[in-house]
Amino acid sequence: MNHIEQQNIQVGEIANGLPLSIPVYRLKGDGSGKSVYIQANMHGAEVQGNAVIYQLLEQLKMLDLRGDITLVPYANPIGCNQKSGEFTLGRFDPITGVNWNRLYHFNTELVSEFAERSSNLSDEQLRHEFKAALEAEVDTRLNGPAHKLATGKRIALNLQKLAHQADIVLDLHTGPISAKHLYAPEYARDSARYFDIEHVLLIPNEFDGAMDEAAFCPWWQLQEQLAQQGRDFAVPVEAYTVELGSQERIDLDDALEDANSILSYLNYQGVFKDAHYTPKVMQRHACYLKDYVAYYAPMGGMVQYKAKLGEHVKAGDTIAHILRMERYLSEEPLHPVKFNQDAIAILHFASASVNQGTELYKFFTNTFDL
Repeated sequence: MNHIEQQNIQVGEIANGLPLSIPVYRLKGDGSGKSVYIQANMHGAEVQGNAVIYQLLEQLKMLDLRGDITLVPYANPIGCNQKSGEFTLGRFDPITGVNWNRLYHFNTELVSEFAERSSNLSDEQLRHEFKAALEAEVDTRLNGPAHKLATGKRIALNLQKLAHQADIVLDLHTGPISAKHLYAPEYARDSARYFDIEHVLLIPNEFDGAMDEAAFCPWWQLQEQLAQQGRDFAVPVEAYTVELGSQERIDLDDALEDANSILSYLNYQGVFKDAHYTPKVMQRHACYLKDYVAYYAPMGGMVQYKAKLGEHVKAGDTIAHILRMERYLSEEPLHPVKFNQDAIAILHFASASVNQGTELYKFFTNTFDL
């Protein structure tokens, strides 16, 4: 049985001066395989990832590991405790209003400077030194003047430092009310087939502050800059946001399936010796990020969501009904809401009560088989 090491890492301080910490679990491989970093619960209500990490640990301790594995549940100790009544808010920093998952760091100048001075390095040296440069960049900010770092930024940088040490980065999230889906960089579309996830969103080489982008964008941009020099360099890091369904719930049986999905992908990546995990046979549907469409409520009211998650809808189908009882005597109170494209419904708003302009649904459009 593998030894599991636990370490509590301080990521800040709270108002009474006590440390704000996160638990980190580590398992050591023999050094012959890729290293892995998995985190969960960056957004407070998105708790299913903690159950998945539990199920992963239950199986990882029995496996023969090639690569080191680091797992971080409760990645944001403020967000998961950010309650209002019976609901967990925890998506945005309550002080600044910034999305907790948009605070990671990326310096494009570092990539350009490194590409210019790395022409004489072998691929192995390049991978080692660029990884060290990325970690040092984060350390510089963490060890700089404390007054320059907001709470969320400090948490994000501590997590990012752990992620930069890995070859594979998985950030576990959920939607409001959501089907399972996977955010995958376009260069890793073939690898995405090894997750047991039916819906795959292919994202470009653009940084918007999220963990997966902070992990893969530097390497992808380095590859592109080296290509301009005439050098062929394969991106050695893969990073994904894994959307595990809906928020405010855990389901341990479902978490076991999600863990097996992740283990299938890691087995494909050579992280284990003689493991049996393989992807399920399923039809996988993909679309590009530019074709991931938000549908906003055309009017305020009470919503009955009709389009089932993961369902293929046809142009002109009714996706919802909006009930407006204040107009019961003056006009038809029940309004059908239609979508004008063929699409797959991926997620919808968590509440039946919506204002005009609320993000009602998100759809995959212009889909294709992966």
